[in-house]
Amino acid sequence: MVGILYAPWRLEYVSAADDRDRDSCVFCTAFSASDDASTLTLSRGQHSFSLLNLYPYTTGHAMVAPIRHCSDLADVDTEGLTEMMATARDLMAAMRLLYRPHGFNVGFNVGEAAGAGIEEHLHLHVVPRWHADNNFMTVVGGTRVIPEDIERTYERMSEALAAVRRGEEP
Repeated sequence: MVGILYAPWRLEYVSAADDRDRDSCVFCTAFSASDDASTLTLSRGQHSFSLLNLYPYTTGHAMVAPIRHCSDLADVDTEGLTEMMATARDLMAAMRLLYRPHGFNVGFNVGEAAGAGIEEHLHLHVVPRWHADNNFMTVVGGTRVIPEDIERTYERMSEALAAVRRGEEP
């Protein structure tokens, strides 16, 4: 059986890609900002950082990006990749504590043809999933049902991620 992650709402975002300012990168802008809450930045490391997706597939949808502006996995050194994967692992642990998902989608979309909405800066998606989390609203109305405000998700995920890294439960 082949699974399909159907996300019709992405069409508008991907279609508008040519209208975005190519001189400004949302990931580089987020990393250089001094207020993490304003950019939904959850953590910062030596080689990478994590942030919530402003257009989430599900509550808690986060991303991990290298600090270095690059568009291909081949451009990230071993230390950077190791840190990115450790951050993804920690995000999953925080999501498990907070949201009790039944599974995860974890992956890179490298290049426009592969579905990268922001192809100029590599990033890893960490998407918590639940049985039957896609309901009729997505298919019929092209609307996602996200049960938690993103600012509240940011607060909760920041606390949970910090607790995971301290070896505690939030």
